[in-house]
Amino acid sequence: MTKNWYPIIDHDICTGCLTCVDFCPHEVYGIEDGKPVVEHPEHCVEFCEGCSKICPTGSINYFGQTS
Repeated sequence: MTKNWYPIIDHDICTGCLTCVDFCPHEVYGIEDGKPVVEHPEHCVEFCEGCSKICPTGSINYFGQTS
């Protein structure tokens, strides 16, 4: 797991569907006020982009992403 790669959620476009929370097997996310929050960024697997690929609104980018 890494501290140099983790999701960043754009809460301005996030609808709170929680697909990312349900998808992530590494317990990176928590829920606050009905929306996902990154509670454990250190649990994210480096270069995994699974949650952003399934996010229906494109609300997820990554710290450490170069492109």
